[in-house]
Amino acid sequence: MTADGSVAGTAVVPEPAGPRPAPERAGAVIGVFAALAALHLTAVGGHFELLRDLGKPLLMPVLAAWVWTWRGPRLLVGALLCGCGGDVLLEVGGTVPFLLGMGCFAAGHVCYLRLFARYGGFAGPRGAVRARCAAYVVVCAVLVTLLWPGLDPGMRVPVALYSLLLTAMAAGAYGLGGTALAGGALFLLSDSLIATGLADWPQLPAHDVWVMATYLAGQALLALGVLRAAGATRPAHS
Repeated sequence: MTADGSVAGTAVVPEPAGPRPAPERAGAVIGVFAALAALHLTAVGGHFELLRDLGKPLLMPVLAAWVWTWRGPRLLVGALLCGCGGDVLLEVGGTVPFLLGMGCFAAGHVCYLRLFARYGGFAGPRGAVRARCAAYVVVCAVLVTLLWPGLDPGMRVPVALYSLLLTAMAAGAYGLGGTALAGGALFLLSDSLIATGLADWPQLPAHDVWVMATYLAGQALLALGVLRAAGATRPAHS
């Protein structure tokens, strides 16, 4: 660990320069995100397809703009914009767009993992970190094993690999504290719900609403957890 809190051997991406804006601006932007999220969930639950399709691509860019108002890490902005790419591609339909969308989310998880490594998500006693990661891997293995028979043969390996990366992200989020832990767990739950649909499992009532609600909350909590770990949400004089 270096003096600036980064992990030795890990390239640190320069952060946006300039004075930190007033918290009121950040509050206004996150308010826009909350309003868009509520509108989108209403559109999903009410099957207003045009409103749903128009609103979904705006969600992650607005959340990324909120991170930017706090002068947050560029990798965090990148992670959220990768989520936007995945959101759009998953709406296209078909196997190839779905795989490309999954690739976008995978890139976002890589961004999160680099952030967690930078801000201490895998710090602590080595035995405890290994035990935590092993517990998450067991959860991943059980889920993939249960899903495997119902998945299309062409989707099995991509889903398994993506699930491993998603689980690593959630395990790293654990180390950043309760906010990021909750965000990682909700993101994991959201993608697990999508996977049950791929495997033709019985679905919850309002399944799509649950998928999006857990996803949006997960991304927002992950972003807040990283901002707190980076010190970006503290007043400039602290």
